Amino acid sequence: MSKYSYRETFRLALAVLALSLAHSGSLLAQERSTGTVPRESDQLAQAQPVEIAAAAELPSAPSALIGTEAGASGAALITPAPVPFVSQTQPVRRPEAHAFWDRENRLLFVGVGAAATADFFTTRANLAHGGKELNPVARLLSGSTPGLATNFALETGGVMAVSYLFHKTGHHTLERLTSVVNIGASGYAVAYGQTHR
Repeated sequence: MSKYSYRETFRLALAVLALSLAHSGSLLAQERSTGTVPRESDQLAQAQPVEIAAAAELPSAPSALIGTEAGASGAALITPAPVPFVSQTQPVRRPEAHAFWDRENRLLFVGVGAAATADFFTTRANLAHGGKELNPVARLLSGSTPGLATNFALETGGVMAVSYLFHKTGHHTLERLTSVVNIGASGYAVAYGQTHR
């Protein structure tokens, strides 16, 4: 049984669409003439003449003067004043600005610190029992307990710094997402460390 990829399905759909548009004449820029045979719509237009009747005499073209003028029938004609074209742009709606140390960020940073602390204690216990640090960056500082604590303190500070950078540039969703991703990564590291003792 052969595999049928999405790319082949997409190409087939495009080919069917192109053929159906070409068949209906929509793909052509101009409709081709089929000869001297008139179409039914042309015959109907020739067979039924259209009369245009006006109840009153059509006014003459307005002059360059704006205001009221006397027309041919003596009635006053009001010509509209030209209206200037004014373009209006809508301001881009950005998410509402908030203080960096608002309640949500404080809770997220407490979560980052708690996850880093749990990761520190799990990593320290595994290293004390002969385990190996799998993170190549953390491995540089994992030779001692103060070095390992420094690693996790720098990680927490780095998350706060990146969040602040996103906050200052107006990327408030990324500001919050930075902490959430770090909490998830630290939680995974703690779970992995607990299951692989």
